[in-house]
Amino acid sequence: MGRKDTLMVDVKTAIEPLEEVFDEDLEDLCDAAESAILDGGGFGWLRPPPRAVLGRYFRGVVLVPERHLFVGRLDGRIVAAVQLQEPPRNNEAQAHAALLTTLFVAPWARGHGISPRLVQAVEKQAVELGYLMLNLDLRATQDAAIQVYEGQGFERWATNPAYALVDGEFVPGHYYSKQLRKLPKAKKPKTRKNPAK
Repeated sequence: MGRKDTLMVDVKTAIEPLEEVFDEDLEDLCDAAESAILDGGGFGWLRPPPRAVLGRYFRGVVLVPERHLFVGRLDGRIVAAVQLQEPPRNNEAQAHAALLTTLFVAPWARGHGISPRLVQAVEKQAVELGYLMLNLDLRATQDAAIQVYEGQGFERWATNPAYALVDGEFVPGHYYSKQLRKLPKAKKPKTRKNPAK
Protein backbone atom coordinates (compact mmCIF):
# COMPACT_ATOMS: atom_id res chain seq x y z
CA MET A 1 0.00 0.00 0.00
CA GLY A 2 3.00 2.31 0.35
CA ARG A 3 3.42 2.47 -3.42
CA LYS A 4 1.73 5.25 -5.36
CA ASP A 5 -0.35 4.19 -8.31
CA THR A 6 0.30 6.27 -11.38
CA LEU A 7 -2.14 6.77 -14.18
CA MET A 8 -0.54 6.01 -17.53
CA VAL A 9 -2.24 7.69 -20.44
CA ASP A 10 -1.46 6.55 -23.95
CA VAL A 11 -1.28 9.42 -26.39
CA LYS A 12 -0.77 9.18 -30.11
CA THR A 13 1.71 11.50 -31.74
CA ALA A 14 2.31 12.05 -35.43
CA ILE A 15 4.61 14.22 -37.52
CA GLU A 16 3.49 15.19 -41.02
CA PRO A 17 3.94 17.79 -43.74
CA LEU A 18 1.06 20.23 -44.06
CA GLU A 19 0.51 21.37 -47.62
CA GLU A 20 -2.95 22.84 -47.16
CA VAL A 21 -4.36 24.48 -44.03
CA PHE A 22 -7.98 23.57 -43.34
CA ASP A 23 -10.05 25.59 -40.85
CA GLU A 24 -9.94 23.02 -38.03
CA ASP A 25 -6.17 22.61 -38.38
CA LEU A 26 -5.77 26.38 -38.53
CA GLU A 27 -7.52 26.78 -35.17
CA ASP A 28 -5.26 24.16 -33.58
CA LEU A 29 -2.17 25.69 -35.20
CA CYS A 30 -3.05 29.17 -33.93
CA ASP A 31 -3.88 27.87 -30.42
CA ALA A 32 -0.53 26.08 -30.22
CA ALA A 33 1.40 29.06 -31.61
CA GLU A 34 -0.28 31.52 -29.23
CA SER A 35 0.48 29.40 -26.18
CA ALA A 36 4.10 28.91 -27.29
CA ILE A 37 4.52 32.67 -27.84
CA LEU A 38 3.07 33.44 -24.40
CA ASP A 39 5.50 30.91 -22.89
CA GLY A 40 8.46 32.71 -24.47
CA GLY A 41 9.10 30.04 -27.08
CA GLY A 42 7.54 31.86 -29.97
CA PHE A 43 9.15 32.22 -33.32
CA GLY A 44 9.93 35.91 -33.40
CA TRP A 45 6.73 37.25 -31.90
CA LEU A 46 6.96 38.47 -28.31
CA ARG A 47 3.19 38.69 -27.89
CA PRO A 48 0.57 36.80 -29.89
CA PRO A 49 -0.67 38.84 -32.84
CA PRO A 50 -4.42 39.02 -33.54
CA ARG A 51 -5.79 35.61 -34.51
CA ALA A 52 -6.56 36.81 -38.06
CA VAL A 53 -2.91 37.85 -38.56
CA LEU A 54 -1.65 34.50 -37.27
CA GLY A 55 -4.12 32.67 -39.48
CA ARG A 56 -3.04 34.59 -42.58
CA TYR A 57 0.59 33.90 -41.70
CA PHE A 58 0.10 30.10 -41.65
CA ARG A 59 -2.11 30.09 -44.74
CA GLY A 60 0.60 32.11 -46.50
CA VAL A 61 3.41 29.76 -45.46
CA VAL A 62 1.94 26.84 -47.40
CA LEU A 63 1.64 29.01 -50.53
CA VAL A 64 5.36 29.82 -50.69
CA PRO A 65 7.13 27.18 -52.84
CA GLU A 66 10.43 27.56 -50.92
CA ARG A 67 8.78 26.87 -47.54
CA HIS A 68 7.76 23.48 -46.19
CA LEU A 69 5.54 23.33 -43.10
CA PHE A 70 5.63 20.28 -40.82
CA VAL A 71 3.27 19.81 -37.89
CA GLY A 72 3.25 17.66 -34.80
CA ARG A 73 -0.05 16.17 -33.69
CA LEU A 74 -1.08 14.91 -30.28
CA ASP A 75 -4.19 12.73 -30.43
CA GLY A 76 -5.00 14.22 -33.82
CA ARG A 77 -4.68 17.89 -32.86
CA ILE A 78 -1.87 20.09 -34.12
CA VAL A 79 0.29 21.09 -31.15
CA ALA A 80 3.60 21.98 -32.82
CA ALA A 81 5.14 23.12 -36.08
CA VAL A 82 8.42 23.81 -37.83
CA GLN A 83 9.43 25.04 -41.27
CA LEU A 84 12.12 24.21 -43.78
CA GLN A 85 13.06 27.28 -45.76
CA GLU A 86 14.95 26.84 -48.99
CA PRO A 87 17.41 29.55 -50.08
CA PRO A 88 16.28 32.12 -52.66
CA ARG A 89 17.05 31.13 -56.23
CA ASN A 90 19.26 34.17 -56.80
CA ASN A 91 21.70 33.06 -54.07
CA GLU A 92 23.86 30.54 -55.91
CA ALA A 93 26.73 30.79 -53.41
CA GLN A 94 24.49 29.53 -50.59
CA ALA A 95 22.30 27.21 -52.64
CA HIS A 96 23.75 24.24 -50.71
CA ALA A 97 22.16 25.23 -47.38
CA ALA A 98 18.56 25.28 -46.15
CA LEU A 99 17.19 26.84 -42.98
CA LEU A 100 15.25 25.17 -40.17
CA THR A 101 13.01 27.87 -38.72
CA THR A 102 10.02 28.69 -36.51
CA LEU A 103 9.98 25.52 -34.39
CA PHE A 104 7.47 25.65 -31.56
CA VAL A 105 5.56 23.23 -29.35
CA ALA A 106 2.58 24.22 -27.20
CA PRO A 107 3.67 24.10 -23.54
CA TRP A 108 0.92 21.63 -22.63
CA ALA A 109 2.10 19.21 -25.36
CA ARG A 110 5.77 19.03 -24.41
CA GLY A 111 7.45 15.90 -23.14
CA HIS A 112 6.18 13.57 -25.88
CA GLY A 113 9.26 13.70 -28.12
CA ILE A 114 7.60 15.85 -30.76
CA SER A 115 10.41 18.43 -31.12
CA PRO A 116 13.18 15.98 -32.08
CA ARG A 117 10.88 14.26 -34.55
CA LEU A 118 9.98 17.57 -36.19
CA VAL A 119 13.69 18.35 -36.55
CA GLN A 120 14.25 14.91 -38.06
CA ALA A 121 11.41 15.45 -40.55
CA VAL A 122 12.94 18.74 -41.70
CA GLU A 123 16.36 17.11 -41.96
CA LYS A 124 14.98 14.25 -44.05
CA GLN A 125 13.22 16.67 -46.40
CA ALA A 126 16.38 18.77 -46.74
CA VAL A 127 18.38 15.67 -47.68
CA GLU A 128 15.73 14.61 -50.21
CA LEU A 129 15.90 18.08 -51.76
CA GLY A 130 19.68 17.72 -52.11
CA TYR A 131 20.94 20.16 -49.46
CA LEU A 132 24.35 19.67 -47.88
CA MET A 133 23.81 21.87 -44.81
CA LEU A 134 20.96 22.78 -42.49
CA ASN A 135 21.23 26.04 -40.52
CA LEU A 136 19.19 27.54 -37.71
CA ASP A 137 19.29 30.34 -35.16
CA LEU A 138 17.47 30.97 -31.89
CA ARG A 139 17.51 33.01 -28.71
CA ALA A 140 20.04 31.86 -26.12
CA THR A 141 17.23 31.76 -23.53
CA GLN A 142 15.48 28.84 -25.27
CA ASP A 143 17.23 26.13 -23.25
CA ALA A 144 14.89 23.26 -24.14
CA ALA A 145 15.20 23.97 -27.87
CA ILE A 146 18.99 24.22 -27.57
CA GLN A 147 19.06 20.77 -25.95
CA VAL A 148 16.94 19.36 -28.78
CA TYR A 149 19.13 20.83 -31.53
CA GLU A 150 22.40 19.83 -29.90
CA GLY A 151 20.95 16.37 -29.24
CA GLN A 152 20.25 16.10 -32.97
CA GLY A 153 23.87 16.89 -33.84
CA PHE A 154 23.71 20.61 -34.63
CA GLU A 155 26.91 22.49 -33.82
CA ARG A 156 26.94 26.03 -32.49
CA TRP A 157 29.32 28.22 -34.47
CA ALA A 158 28.52 31.75 -33.31
CA THR A 159 26.65 33.88 -30.80
CA ASN A 160 25.26 37.34 -31.47
CA PRO A 161 25.03 39.33 -28.19
CA ALA A 162 22.33 41.60 -29.64
CA TYR A 163 20.32 38.93 -31.49
CA ALA A 164 16.91 40.02 -30.13
CA LEU A 165 15.41 42.94 -28.22
CA VAL A 166 12.98 41.80 -25.52
CA ASP A 167 11.42 44.24 -23.05
CA GLY A 168 14.12 46.81 -23.81
CA GLU A 169 17.00 44.39 -23.20
CA PHE A 170 19.28 42.67 -25.69
CA VAL A 171 19.05 38.88 -25.70
CA PRO A 172 21.90 36.86 -27.22
CA GLY A 173 21.21 34.39 -29.99
CA HIS A 174 23.02 31.29 -31.15
CA TYR A 175 23.71 30.10 -34.69
CA TYR A 176 23.86 26.40 -35.47
CA SER A 177 24.66 24.24 -38.49
CA LYS A 178 24.57 20.58 -39.34
CA GLN A 179 26.22 18.94 -42.31
CA LEU A 180 23.68 16.57 -43.82
CA ARG A 181 25.96 14.77 -46.25
CA LYS A 182 29.51 14.97 -47.51
CA LEU A 183 30.57 17.26 -50.28
CA PRO A 184 30.57 15.55 -53.64
CA LYS A 185 34.10 14.97 -54.87
CA ALA A 186 35.18 17.48 -57.44
CA LYS A 187 36.08 16.02 -60.80
CA LYS A 188 39.72 16.38 -61.70
CA PRO A 189 40.32 18.04 -65.05
CA LYS A 190 41.66 15.73 -67.69
CA THR A 191 45.30 16.33 -68.51
CA ARG A 192 46.17 16.64 -72.15
CA LYS A 193 49.06 14.63 -73.48
CA ASN A 194 51.85 16.62 -75.04
CA PRO A 195 51.58 15.87 -78.80
CA ALA A 196 55.26 16.75 -79.29
CA LYS A 197 56.33 13.58 -77.47
